[in-house]
Amino acid sequence: MSGGGATAATATRAEYCVVACAEVWRGAGEVLAAPMGTVPAIGARLARLTFSPDLLLTDGEALLMADVPAVGAPPGVVEGWLPYRQHLALVASGRRHVMMGASQLDRFGNQNISCIGDWERPRRQLLGVRGAPVNTLNNPTSYWVPRHSTRVFVERVDMVCGVGYDRAAAAGPTATRYHRIADVVTDLGVFDFDTPDRTMRLRSLHPGVTVGQVTRATGFALTVPDEVPYTREPSAGELRLIREEIDPEGLRDREVPA
Repeated sequence: MSGGGATAATATRAEYCVVACAEVWRGAGEVLAAPMGTVPAIGARLARLTFSPDLLLTDGEALLMADVPAVGAPPGVVEGWLPYRQHLALVASGRRHVMMGASQLDRFGNQNISCIGDWERPRRQLLGVRGAPVNTLNNPTSYWVPRHSTRVFVERVDMVCGVGYDRAAAAGPTATRYHRIADVVTDLGVFDFDTPDRTMRLRSLHPGVTVGQVTRATGFALTVPDEVPYTREPSAGELRLIREEIDPEGLRDREVPA
């Protein structure tokens, strides 16, 4: 495993997660970033301010932001209006990369945000299916899980909301044409589906985390390469942007405590 340098000693776990989320939108071009969660929102802003300047950001409602305000602050400059119908047009045309949450996620990337337990009589009602099927079948999708555990990473989800690689393949070309699950970022590491059978692979560990910690917190067998690198360090410039401009209130540490 590769180690970190001087920055690694000063960056927090939350800041490594921010950088990992930002990398989701590297090279995305002029697409709409749709981050769900505090750390992904900080990551999208960091990407816009650094290596993905063409990324489109909204205020969380219907305004496209020309500037990059701190998380929770209103935009200073608005460059466009994005009503719901136009937002859906971006989804359907693949010009959005959404980073959703997951109450459950399985080895093929099937996501559940609807209910826990049997669908006809669930033990717990959650958000509902929402737009997850359309998201996963029409535009690139990633996931953010702030608490990596066997409660989230399960052998089989109780209900499929976001469509995974196995179900997309079973549905045929109309489902697989635009289907892509890019990354899964958690408080322990970064994961992808770059395997022959399109099952989840451990791509990097956040510093201080071991492979054993990850496998014990995962309810299915992960693909683990022989050598697992550490997640990329935040640069000094990125840390300044995170701490002074994007999240001066330290909201990231509430989602991923030190």
